[in-house]
Amino acid sequence: MRAHPRSSTIGAWLAALVVFLPATAFAHAFPERAEPRVGAVIRTAPTRVAIWFDGDLEPRFSTLTVTDGTGRRVDNGDGGVAPGSRRLLQTELQPLAPGTYKVTWRVLAVDGHRTEGDFTFTVRPPQ
Repeated sequence: MRAHPRSSTIGAWLAALVVFLPATAFAHAFPERAEPRVGAVIRTAPTRVAIWFDGDLEPRFSTLTVTDGTGRRVDNGDGGVAPGSRRLLQTELQPLAPGTYKVTWRVLAVDGHRTEGDFTFTVRPPQ
């Protein structure tokens, strides 16, 4: 049985489309770096948490929270995409006591893909 000439044309067109689509069409936004760093043990409590992503974020659907060891929020409730930088997610913090803190982020990339994650950092008591 012979393939219909039109089906081979459609197949070739689809193959070319996949090859030539920009890589960002299938991308997600993933963290590149964070302050404080993931798993950091620090002596001076930070005043903010910031995470830089490898792609632009949708501000209305991107959040950042920080909680202490008991699950109490210690951020100021302002976690979101920074004005002027659609790749930076940040939040200001309340004064932190020594302890371990959990950072939780959820973002929607401009391409429509959601990613989320969390990490901890620890503030050591002063010596």
